[in-house]
Amino acid sequence: QVQLVESGGRLVQAGGSLRLSCAASGRTSATYAMAWFRQVPGKEREFVAAIRWSGGPTGYGNSVKGRFTISRNDSAVFLQMNSLKLEDTAVYYCARRDTFFTFTTYYMEDRQYQYWGQGTQVTVSS
Repeated sequence: QVQLVESGGRLVQAGGSLRLSCAASGRTSATYAMAWFRQVPGKEREFVAAIRWSGGPTGYGNSVKGRFTISRNDSAVFLQMNSLKLEDTAVYYCARRDTFFTFTTYYMEDRQYQYWGQGTQVTVSS
């Protein structure tokens, strides 16, 4: 059974940094790609970053490019967030896909990911 558990979310001041982690368990060798999404109440879920497990190409949402970095180890994915802004406040979710897809075309689509964590709250204050 696949489980994803996010951690690292907290209250942080604007301009600060935060590192989120997502620990994966269950058939981790089957991972094809992992991603981070975020959601604010009343708004649609927004793509943040994704990484293909093999070869490691990455992709980023326009609002976080140059500020956020996605990385991974054998069983976890991380999101380093720098220069945080008030608008980065959201619940951050990690997601995983275990089957092939054309990463460079579809990595931003939340419906492409099969497994999801429960989320971790990031709050950026002024």
